[in-house]
Amino acid sequence: MSKVRINTARTKGIINKNIYGQFAEHLGRCIYEGVYVGEDSEIPNTNGMRNDVISALKELDIPVLRWPGGCFADDYHWRDGIGDKDKRPYMVNTNWGGVVENNHFGTHEFFELCSQLGCEPYITGNVGSGTVQEMRDWIEYMTFDGDSPLANERRKNGREKPWKLKYFGVGNENWGCGGSMRPEYYSDLYRRYQTFIKNYGDEPIYKVACGANADDTDWTRTVLEHAGKLMDAISWHNYTYERDWQHKGSSYAFDRDGWYLIFADVERMRKSLNEHIATMDCVDKAGKVDLAVDEWGNWFDCMPGTNPGFLYQQNTMRDAVSGMVILHMFHEANRRVKMANIAQMVNVLQAMVLTEGERMTVTPTYHLFRMMKGHQDGTLVDTAYDSKPYEVDGETVPKLSISSSVKDGVLTVTIANTSLDDSEQLEIETDCDFTSAEAEVLTSDNMCDFNSFDEPDKVLPKPLDAKLADNKINITVPKMSVVLITLK
Repeated sequence: MSKVRINTARTKGIINKNIYGQFAEHLGRCIYEGVYVGEDSEIPNTNGMRNDVISALKELDIPVLRWPGGCFADDYHWRDGIGDKDKRPYMVNTNWGGVVENNHFGTHEFFELCSQLGCEPYITGNVGSGTVQEMRDWIEYMTFDGDSPLANERRKNGREKPWKLKYFGVGNENWGCGGSMRPEYYSDLYRRYQTFIKNYGDEPIYKVACGANADDTDWTRTVLEHAGKLMDAISWHNYTYERDWQHKGSSYAFDRDGWYLIFADVERMRKSLNEHIATMDCVDKAGKVDLAVDEWGNWFDCMPGTNPGFLYQQNTMRDAVSGMVILHMFHEANRRVKMANIAQMVNVLQAMVLTEGERMTVTPTYHLFRMMKGHQDGTLVDTAYDSKPYEVDGETVPKLSISSSVKDGVLTVTIANTSLDDSEQLEIETDCDFTSAEAEVLTSDNMCDFNSFDEPDKVLPKPLDAKLADNKINITVPKMSVVLITLK
């Protein structure tokens, strides 16, 4: 039996709720068919948003939603997505599948989606192919309450009062699909563009600069050196693969090596995250710039028979277990990491929800996010435990990952067991007098199991026996599982 000691008197920072943010891009069937079907659809909807998807997502207490991209953001011109839908110009989505985008989902629809979900909007502006004036006008259109041509245009299009916009990203992946820029060049563009993001409302807009890809700390260093004083956060994108970008692997048909190689890549991600934070500490010694991991998740080969530009993949226990380990990583890095947005919310990559016509199912990652929502804005507390490591692809991978937080007198403990073979007997001891304990577990018989439209409950959380006595809990954490314990 392994011992876990939780010391609630030793705190380790606040887990910003925005770490549990989501991402919705005009990519594949994320927006159209995913969250938006239009007011005239036979699929039940409210103002065009499909009711079943919204109802499921509301259970996650989503704090913030990033839109419209992604690579799409630096090809998107906001004026194409306002006004009469029948008069909105079409465009070709050259980034994702070459399909025609009718712009029926635009600014007003995005804010309607955020309103139905109860989350903060996070908009990414077009630096790659857009102008300073275009970005400046969009901010005024959305947030100005006075008498101006742009504010009156918004009113004419059906929105009298301005929206509250707290988060705005100045470009996306400008080192790649957003313009193939050098960090020095982007830094100067950022300095220019952000100047015209005016604060028309009571709360200043939180400005996010385009950050690095994976392990490119030179980008992080250069942008911070040249423009760090003019931003609230810098982004970072890191996807995890079975092997690498060229050999992503199947999302649902993998072997033991495929399981464990993901966890090796998660450990590489941990090293890269720590290197970026160390770089930030060197340049931004006062710690004023946050890190927003606004794209992350497992990226596998698309499902056979689907458009390769739609990035549609399945979701198994491998995604849930690795997802918990990564979220725990963000917990530990809460001094810098203030936001993270998993890619993506519906029908794309490591999605929460999958749809097919009128049918819908939720994924193991959906259940993971629901189980972990008690950590949002909780105080991370010291959790000491031994985890037997193993070696995979040159990386040391821990068998267990455990994180604990306190909020409103409730202790939330989440545990991931990365082993395919061994369960773990744990004795968890706390320093507080809790009177009740509840636990649930998400696991399955086979590592490749997933929820389909015909078997939507194949991977489903179940109650787990957790006996509380003398501030101790004895619990069995099954192999390849994630566990939630709630103590009150």
